[in-house]
Amino acid sequence: MPDFAGAARAAPEQYERDYNPRAAVPDFQSFTDARMPLNERAWREARSAADIPYGPHPRHRLDLYRGAGDGPRPVHLFFHGGYWRGGDKANFGYLGAALAAQGITTVIPSYALCPESSLDAVVESALLAFGWVMRHVGAHGGDPARVGLSGHSAGAHLGAAILCEGGALVPPGAALRGATLVSGIYDPAPALHARVNAEIGLDPGVAARRNYEGRPLQIPCAVEVLAGGDEPDAWIDLSRRYAAGLRRLGHEPGFRVLPGLHHFGILDEYRAPGTALRRAVAAHLGLG
Repeated sequence: MPDFAGAARAAPEQYERDYNPRAAVPDFQSFTDARMPLNERAWREARSAADIPYGPHPRHRLDLYRGAGDGPRPVHLFFHGGYWRGGDKANFGYLGAALAAQGITTVIPSYALCPESSLDAVVESALLAFGWVMRHVGAHGGDPARVGLSGHSAGAHLGAAILCEGGALVPPGAALRGATLVSGIYDPAPALHARVNAEIGLDPGVAARRNYEGRPLQIPCAVEVLAGGDEPDAWIDLSRRYAAGLRRLGHEPGFRVLPGLHHFGILDEYRAPGTALRRAVAAHLGLG
């Protein structure tokens, strides 16, 4: 286990670049801004349902993009990032439209955020969203027996939480086929010592409870772990350690570092079917 506290004391500015993606990519907002015209088009042309409630919190709402084609469609559930304290489903309409065009019914939730909610409540949001998909996506043309998920950054942490804690939420006849976890943080400990924790409000107890590195899986599906080659080495190591922990448990995750991509640019990989990220998403659903 790295000494995160010692690293933060020894070189605080480097620590921020290593463990705060916004510090590593100062123009991060420009990537979200550039996608907004795509999102607006997706809301108009591809979104089949908006703001469906899946739980009691005001942010327990999801958007649904129905996959093209006849018959029950394979399903993908995507969790956005934002270090558990930011982000919104509205920023990912482009992703829903791209997957729907490939025939994948795509579900994109917002969820409770820190510090108004604890990280425990954030994880519970993700579990509620997953449970809604497994029980109700069939009514929207999805096939609950062919579900995949992915998450980016803190969303990858939520995907890992589902793999470890969501087994009881899978009803008979439903199945989570695979998870694609992108540029994730799986152990919250690094955030405890970063300045961003002023916006998150983590304490050591909740960080330990919600550490999914090396935890047994309740849903032992296929897992692909991806990171960007232009991300800080310390951030890439979070993914490497998570994949290694799965291997120690007897699983066989994929692990790939994608050259030339940083923490925010990697999200553009969802837009084209031929990218490594899109191929992983499709492969988990049995699509070419």
